[in-house]
Amino acid sequence: MGEKNSIVHESTLYEIWKNQNYNNSLKTNSGEDLAVLDVGIHNDEFAGPDFKNARIRIGNLTYIGDIEIDRDYSDWKAHGHHIDNKYSKVILHVSLTNRNKYGNVYTRDGRKVPSICISDFIEKNILDKLHKELGEVNINTASNIKCSNYINSMTNEVKDKYLYQLGVSRFEKKCKKIFTRLKELQFINELHIKEPVITYELTSQFQERKFKHSDFVSKEIWQQLFYELVFEALGYSKNKNQMMNLAQAANIKFLSKIDYDGILVEKYEAALLNIGGFFQKANIASEENTKIYLEKISLYWNSIRSFYDGKIISETDWHFFRLRPQNFPTIRIAGGARILKELLHNNLIGIMSKKITEIHNLTVLINSLRSLFVIKSDGYWENHYVFDQTASGEIKYFVGASRADEIVVNVIIPFYAVYFEIFGNATLSKKITNLYSIYEQRSENQIITEVAEALNLTNQVKRTVMAQGMIELFRNYCSKNKCLECEIGKVVFN
Repeated sequence: MGEKNSIVHESTLYEIWKNQNYNNSLKTNSGEDLAVLDVGIHNDEFAGPDFKNARIRIGNLTYIGDIEIDRDYSDWKAHGHHIDNKYSKVILHVSLTNRNKYGNVYTRDGRKVPSICISDFIEKNILDKLHKELGEVNINTASNIKCSNYINSMTNEVKDKYLYQLGVSRFEKKCKKIFTRLKELQFINELHIKEPVITYELTSQFQERKFKHSDFVSKEIWQQLFYELVFEALGYSKNKNQMMNLAQAANIKFLSKIDYDGILVEKYEAALLNIGGFFQKANIASEENTKIYLEKISLYWNSIRSFYDGKIISETDWHFFRLRPQNFPTIRIAGGARILKELLHNNLIGIMSKKITEIHNLTVLINSLRSLFVIKSDGYWENHYVFDQTASGEIKYFVGASRADEIVVNVIIPFYAVYFEIFGNATLSKKITNLYSIYEQRSENQIITEVAEALNLTNQVKRTVMAQGMIELFRNYCSKNKCLECEIGKVVFN
């Protein structure tokens, strides 16, 4: 392959792996015959191996597990895969180059994984063709919007109207999802069972159940619903499911049993970090501040663990890779613990309801709601992103203004739309709808930015209903190549 290897992007290698079009039968670098029975599922969202649940045969043995693909054999160690538990299920390491023809790589637990160098098995014309199709640069979201070169044939008024409709549709979907979860929580509450989701045995009963407004008077189910939604938002895209699972495991019923005192937040931290699988023993810490903190939360956890008999989440389920330290789950959990105190002991839901009722100026109301979720840092996590490693600078906020914006848009507004609808307050329901339509958020989102540029609508990126419409457009149409089902695509391509 010569000098060209240095400019081969991993996206090209993924395509080669998916297509499995080689000029000879595959052999590992150790000379063993290799047959690929199933290439696996491309992992293009989360940290970890590039393909999950693949099936290969080496000699007479069949293996099921993950595939990691690198440009060069040395990338396995250079990228830290050899010390990362997420790569413990890798069954084959694939590289384009391997100068010394090393036969294996090793996982964190010392397991030997066969390696294959595929440059000897690729037809040059196939590789050249893939380069032409994929380009020599990473493909961004805007370049995936096929109508971007033709968009000038459509007026901004028509685009604005369609995006507004999509933004409203996205809001309605969120409200429907929230209402469904509320019904699940009430149904579970009535059956006196412990679970985060409805089991298959209960599905038919649940579907047949007719709910009344009076079914939703329990304060606990509203607190649990709000808790889950906020934690999901704190998880950002990489850890939202994990944060949701944590909120369902360390639920309101359990947290309510913890005595209210001056160290309540640290008790919540102890519960969330232990149930989340993050806790470490103090005697293995090298930093004195970490030892003191771990000893303290260990003591708190021992005082409350008798209340808890649920699952402990594995630390390997969480994602840190390619995240800004501010978005690390440890920091979000610290912020979440402080929001929990406000939720359970300072009537946060009631405070927000009072603000929505009494503040008539919508701009003032937006700022007031947003300020409730800007959480300043304090304690151990004020200068740590992870255990036993001091941050290079002070962490000013556990939850900053941008994330607070996301919480207001994706949690508070749809939550209260459902809340006021259930309790028949038409005036406040309309006020919430108006709030959504005029809201201008400070937070930035790459999809929104690039869709706006592709559609020549950069002046609309701050207006929430339009920004949400752009996300809906990209996820349901652009990314799925449903151009002729999109109202914009129907015009520009016809």
